[in-house]
Amino acid sequence: MARAPKILVFDSGLGGLTVYAEIARLRPDAEYVYAADEAGFPYGALPESALAPRVVDVVGRMIELFSPDIVVVACNTASTLALADLRAAFPGAPFVGTVPAIKPAAAHSRSRMISVLATPGTVARDYTRALIESYAGDCKVTLVGARGLARLAEDFMQGAGAPDADVLAEIAPAFVEEDGRRTDCIALGCTHYPLLLGEFERLAPWPVEWIDPAPAIARRADHVLTRELGLPPSAARPARPLAVFTGEREPKDALAAALRRRGFGAIRLEPMPLVFA
Repeated sequence: MARAPKILVFDSGLGGLTVYAEIARLRPDAEYVYAADEAGFPYGALPESALAPRVVDVVGRMIELFSPDIVVVACNTASTLALADLRAAFPGAPFVGTVPAIKPAAAHSRSRMISVLATPGTVARDYTRALIESYAGDCKVTLVGARGLARLAEDFMQGAGAPDADVLAEIAPAFVEEDGRRTDCIALGCTHYPLLLGEFERLAPWPVEWIDPAPAIARRADHVLTRELGLPPSAARPARPLAVFTGEREPKDALAAALRRRGFGAIRLEPMPLVFA
């Protein structure tokens, strides 16, 4: 029997759980470690000069502790700013990154009007604009930098409510009407956002297709495992996933319960305080 691969899913917070869920559907045979850099959240608040070293430090610690076969960086900000540094620092470790789902949004759009809902940093980066030029050149693309949406999603998972007015204020600019056409696809450019998908669908001014990058990330991770590492799916049924947090406080009861509902068996603290030189 082929051995079960070990997959490390890394994010600044809880958004990567949406990516973990998609990978686990494809690879239920794998052993999972979910690492949330709670002490560094939100990454959008960090200066870019500090973010890449922080990501390298945290991921390096997780690699040291858990020796994963593959690392999935389930964070747009960390992927765009630190993925090259990670590959340079750990040349023997395969990495799978995350990008805004602009290509599938353009492919699915009938009105040729799409929006990219992301953090202000992701919206402003040249990388995002290059994706638009490459894959959505014939679309009218609205870039929406949502300043508080990741925090709302994080708080939602921690058991706090996500007030309708606050959620609607963040997503409303993504809905555009012009010359008899209107937005019909919205690319989610932050892995936190699908945690609020039910709220998005309920509050949307009109129905749209919300494009989640997680399924494509999962397919890429499975491809790397199967084709590049020679670890195809097997009948293995490993231990329940482990969640690791870099903060110093135990997760609140609501979050612990949410993790259990997602199949997690244990929670571990690996404190890594955020320190600037």
